[in-house]
Amino acid sequence: MAEEKLVYSSKINKIRSFALILVFAGILLMYVGILLKNVEWLMLIFFILGVLAVVFSCVVYLWIGTLSLKTVSVICPNCEKPTKMLGRVDACMHCKQPLTMDKNLEGLEFDEKYNSRRYMKEQEEHK
Repeated sequence: MAEEKLVYSSKINKIRSFALILVFAGILLMYVGILLKNVEWLMLIFFILGVLAVVFSCVVYLWIGTLSLKTVSVICPNCEKPTKMLGRVDACMHCKQPLTMDKNLEGLEFDEKYNSRRYMKEQEEHK
């Protein structure tokens, strides 16, 4: 039986994808509003929800853009392309290779729980 390989995704790419989904959801909501133009109050609600989704996506894009400026740029050991790391563990933006800069986590199975402060605090208490 072939071993299943897990594919990881960069946190920055996940957030950007969420913002893109919000843009399309907002446009879809406004399109539904056009289809409901006979019921004006319902059309207005869908338009407002659509505009709010698009505005929220702009806020998310702005937030991840400023957060991306503060990230650590590293060279992926697998594909040798520059990528940005957000947190203790992350995945390469290009080849999805799990990455860490924390020496204590090297050799451990990749898990995003290593980024939580609660988990790291529990590990400190066990030492």
